[in-house]
Amino acid sequence: MSAEYATFGLAPAMRAGEVRADGGHQVHRDFVDFVVDGRPLLFRLSDLDAVSPLASDVPPAVFTDQVRALLLEANAPLPGGRYVIYGCPECADLACGAVTAVIERAGDDYVWRDFAWQTGDDADLELNGYRGIGPFRFQGAAYRAALCALLDGDAPARRPRVLLIGPRVAVLARLAAALRTLGIGADIARDVTGVPAEELRPYGAVAFGPAVGAAERAAVRDAFARAGAEVPLVGGLAPVVPLLVAQIEHALDRGPEERRRLRGLTAADGTAEVEVTSSCRVRLTAHRLDRIHRTHTRQVFDGLLEPGRHRVPLDARAVKGQAFLVARAPGSVLVAPVGR
Repeated sequence: MSAEYATFGLAPAMRAGEVRADGGHQVHRDFVDFVVDGRPLLFRLSDLDAVSPLASDVPPAVFTDQVRALLLEANAPLPGGRYVIYGCPECADLACGAVTAVIERAGDDYVWRDFAWQTGDDADLELNGYRGIGPFRFQGAAYRAALCALLDGDAPARRPRVLLIGPRVAVLARLAAALRTLGIGADIARDVTGVPAEELRPYGAVAFGPAVGAAERAAVRDAFARAGAEVPLVGGLAPVVPLLVAQIEHALDRGPEERRRLRGLTAADGTAEVEVTSSCRVRLTAHRLDRIHRTHTRQVFDGLLEPGRHRVPLDARAVKGQAFLVARAPGSVLVAPVGR
């Protein structure tokens, strides 16, 4: 084992929810990710859809127990001194698979080693070990300080809430229902006139329907400013629920820009340009409105991309007319209109 130290930190992260064209969905999860040597540990696992045990929607007592376990103040939950580092974002069942590692003390330091993919009580390092990841040796004081800060109030915020504003209640009602299915609270209002400041502060984002004018948007922005709440304001691109969900998910992402897998997305002249910061699976979905405003959805790309910028050709039929592109990678989502 190398005697060199790795740095240990924590950062807010998100597993974006999604409404799929087939009627299925995946839930939204906010969690705290582990940052090793300045880089999210999850980024070393290129195609893993998972969250850490430090998720915002677990009960406070369970969250505290997870932190205590990482501090080795409780017995390991799995044989061989193994702890779950990342688990299934839908059910947290070990049978779905989890990334586990041995966590142990080395004097005053903490060591994470023998990372493996595990679906039962025992890990098979020969078959399912992550070669090239770890071991990591963390200085005890910095490791404990980072984790103990979560117990002192730095835990992720609880269930996110979004305020939907606009006159087209039918569209907003469908959007609110979709968001609630993903685990995001959603309320609908015509405006925020007379709403007390304490009722505005809990919202993590505000989304406007396309029919909301500039003056009305400015009034909402001013109301939140007076309430001391800085929230992203989302202008709905089109009355397409999966597209609006993707816009809102992007707005809710509190992770630092430099630690997001998706860095950029543009689309024009039959080509999409995607920029990624680490090797990951990327899916591109096109949503378009035809001349009578029917919605058409098609997945136009699904593949593993290496860090950097990539040009992806788009099927002209998938982006004909008024069209929009949604890019998704583990933990990141971006939306862009398709230009001409």
